[in-house]
Amino acid sequence: MLVILSAGIAPGLALLSYFYLRDQYEAEPITLVFKTFMYGALITFPIMFLQYVLEVEGIIDSNWSTAFISSGFLEEFFKWFILMFAIFQHVDFNEPYDGIVYGASVSLGFATVENILYLIANGVEHAFGRAVLPVSSHALFGVIMGYYLGKAKFSSREERHKWLFLAVSVPLLLHGTYNYIFLAEKNWVYYMVPFMFFLWWLGLKKVKSAHQLTEKKYKRELKKEVI
Repeated sequence: MLVILSAGIAPGLALLSYFYLRDQYEAEPITLVFKTFMYGALITFPIMFLQYVLEVEGIIDSNWSTAFISSGFLEEFFKWFILMFAIFQHVDFNEPYDGIVYGASVSLGFATVENILYLIANGVEHAFGRAVLPVSSHALFGVIMGYYLGKAKFSSREERHKWLFLAVSVPLLLHGTYNYIFLAEKNWVYYMVPFMFFLWWLGLKKVKSAHQLTEKKYKRELKKEVI
């Protein structure tokens, strides 16, 4: 069991550490990052219950609905909800890049619990594949969600709704596509490899853009102080 727990937790913590350490200005409080991670872990169970109910009741009856509703919508909406009501107005969310840290944190909390449960049920030999695909994809969905939340946080009221909508809809579409490839394609690996390369490219592009937005914010503040 200790081996399974270690294999289940390690990828999530490694990816979270990577995005956390890329914060170039003011590092986020470890306690708040950990709380966000735990919020993500805790929402795993109500999400799994709702997914079970949808399946038993016959509401989810196709690959498309499983991928985009049961997985994509439910999982990404719950993550977005947690970030909106526990983090978005928090005083420590004070630069655009912070959204990426908290987005990755809540997403990896969910992915870690899901990963542990999968390894318990199917064996530790699946640990590497799980780390490369589901855990890293969840991290990147969280990064993209957090990027748009960071944009919303530091945008005008007129633009905020647009970024908040994108914060949930873009990860939902990416997550749904990821799951649909697994469910609908017989030779899924031929589609999944380019999709994962695209997902990493997009996620790292958002990291770079968030750094640029944060740098601009600090430059504006410095200019105001000089004036």
